[in-house]
Amino acid sequence: MLRRLDNLRDELMKFDSRRGIALGAALFAAALLSIRPASAAEQVSRLPLADNNPFPISAAVSVNAGTDLYYLSGAVPPMINKDAPKGSIAAYGDMETQATNSLTAIKGTLERLGLDMGDVIKMTAFLVADPATNKLDFEGFMTGYKKFFGTPEQPNKPARSAVQIAALVAPGALVEIEVVAAKPHKAAANSAKTAK
Repeated sequence: MLRRLDNLRDELMKFDSRRGIALGAALFAAALLSIRPASAAEQVSRLPLADNNPFPISAAVSVNAGTDLYYLSGAVPPMINKDAPKGSIAAYGDMETQATNSLTAIKGTLERLGLDMGDVIKMTAFLVADPATNKLDFEGFMTGYKKFFGTPEQPNKPARSAVQIAALVAPGALVEIEVVAAKPHKAAANSAKTAK
């Protein structure tokens, strides 16, 4: 490609500066357009887990050129019981409730961007064990997660990491989730116009 551009540049320099500048610019623009990959399909591809594993995540997700990426900050669950002791799990709910509410907050942010949960391509979930039992309720997390991903209404599955950590900044919170979403340029622009 670079050799083609260098050859084209050399040819352009041979033009008379007064008569060839417009034609030269047009030829240069045409050359740039011709080297754009024809395979730049505006799509997101998801690789399922091996051996038809039904676990609701993708093994990998690829994003082709022409796609916008959105990096969302971590979402913690909102307090659901203002009367519960500050910093207690009761203030936020159990793991399933916290996972559901964190993902609902992410869904709201995506909607403000003209996107939806099907556009999520990567997720990192930070999970804390219940301090009373010192056990991580991963099953509760998955119950909340499965409400949003791999469903008949929303079959897309992100690539995902789930990490157990000692604590979150918000005492009593058991979950913080961050995501990356992707949408082809045209589809994102149309969705944003529709959302307004």
